[in-house]
Amino acid sequence: MTGAARGIGRAVARAFAGQGDRVAVHHRGPAERADGVLAGLPGSGHVAVQADLADADEVRRMVDRACGELGGLDALVNNAGVFIPHPVTEVSYQDWQAAWQQTLGVNLVGAANVTWCAVQHMIGRGGGRIVNVSSRGAFRGEPGQPAYGASKAGLNAFGQSLAVALAPHGIAVATVAPGFVETDMAAGHLRPPRGDDIRAQSPFHRVAEPEEVAAAVLYLASPEAEWASGAILDLNGASYLRS
Repeated sequence: MTGAARGIGRAVARAFAGQGDRVAVHHRGPAERADGVLAGLPGSGHVAVQADLADADEVRRMVDRACGELGGLDALVNNAGVFIPHPVTEVSYQDWQAAWQQTLGVNLVGAANVTWCAVQHMIGRGGGRIVNVSSRGAFRGEPGQPAYGASKAGLNAFGQSLAVALAPHGIAVATVAPGFVETDMAAGHLRPPRGDDIRAQSPFHRVAEPEEVAAAVLYLASPEAEWASGAILDLNGASYLRS
């Protein structure tokens, strides 16, 4: 479970642990936050693993360690992501390049590398589940953070490609695409007055709770969800509809 030290990732870790699964809580920075998540998980046998997802060698060591500590790997949730403002008309060329490199390096290439490493272990166990956490922004656009929208659109295509490639190995791949979620990452956007406008985008007049996203991820990672492989599930409270 990448990016599990807060927000959606923390809620997903709790959901898996709550049904008796052992969870690897990935974090990038200091371990305190991940250790706090571990301390709050029901059950035992969970582990915290650290890696900068933009570093391919760290990714491989992290996945191998998680697999070793857990005694195998049945499901991967690619949740980690960065969201860096870089409006095209307002940033320097150097800052523009840096934002694209960092965003794609974590959100797309990092997820691809984690997936490659996890698949090697899943094939040895006869199958598994991969769930990618994308975004409404992949379809609606992210004018202030175009690399973020592009990375999530790429993640959608990546997931669908692997759904076809990995089905013969018993591995199903699906994607969830949330809109705004009540998390630390979104807190700055959800404060008034902008937060009121964001909540009004949905006819429910609210944004998602992390636990609502976690419930969808938990289903897509279940044995019953094999036939959802290749699907992209919108979780945006009808704030954006696509055909």
